[in-house]
Amino acid sequence: MWISLLALIVGLVALVWSADKFLSGAARVASSLGVSKMVIGLTVVSFGTSAPEILVALVAAWEGDPLLAVGNVIGSNIANIGLVLGVTAIVAPLPFSPRVLRLELPWLLGATFLALFLMFDLQLGAIDSLMLLTVLGLILYWLMFGKSPSHLDFAEIASDELDEIPQMGTWRAALWLLVGLVLLVASAELLVWAATDIAARLGVSDLLIGLTIVAVGTSLPELAATVGSAIKGYTDIAIGNVVGSNILNTLAVLAVPGLMTTTEMEAVALWRDCGTMLALTLLLALFAYAIHSRQVITRFEGAVMLLFWIGYNTLLVQQVVG
Repeated sequence: MWISLLALIVGLVALVWSADKFLSGAARVASSLGVSKMVIGLTVVSFGTSAPEILVALVAAWEGDPLLAVGNVIGSNIANIGLVLGVTAIVAPLPFSPRVLRLELPWLLGATFLALFLMFDLQLGAIDSLMLLTVLGLILYWLMFGKSPSHLDFAEIASDELDEIPQMGTWRAALWLLVGLVLLVASAELLVWAATDIAARLGVSDLLIGLTIVAVGTSLPELAATVGSAIKGYTDIAIGNVVGSNILNTLAVLAVPGLMTTTEMEAVALWRDCGTMLALTLLLALFAYAIHSRQVITRFEGAVMLLFWIGYNTLLVQQVVG
């Protein structure tokens, strides 16, 4: 068990580190090839930040553990809202940007309801996955070719994100791209092996390990970055980062296991886990639109979300122990 726990920790750390190097290398290689900042920001940067979840989903599905991938998506979405936003809002109240209120939060609500609808039959198959990816494609198409003020906002954000990536030469960038990709695959393999071994030793499902240990592990970098930004006074980006991450998790990462194999789910996963994901997403929308006109997540509301997340994980632990 201790070897598996150590391997899990090493896998998580290596996964996050290699994803950062892969992202930097891919973005700079694309830039050297003349790809526009807008396209790089919306594709390479956006998907690069979700690379750990995507690789874990690919490896888990390939090795016959698609429930681990599904659990990672659902658990990560729950942790991003309950843990990441909850803790960050306690540190400093978080304002909703007009862009998040007008576009991103409605997209997240729509993606969440679509995912629940597709999983209502307790299956996630190829057609379901293609529907999720189609919606993601429509969003990306609108972001790239739309002419609204919101489109210009996204273009500016994409450019800013690319500017934050360290400068490097083309050959060095290509090297980091290759090294990052190899290490991503290797660390994902190690993480999936460790997670499934722990699940077998504890006598619990792969879904449960994905919902808890793996989900929290892949959300910790987001937590550290978001809290760090809040401490420095950059609170306006926190909600947008989490909402964008959850949209990609739902539409891109969740589609991966269904493309590779039909994933059978238990009813408890739909009602307990997907229900919690929906409840926290609706709670976030409630704080955004209905509670008050200040359009911020207050410290009290952050505590509510954090307690919600703690209560959910306490329930999971009790069900395992019981």
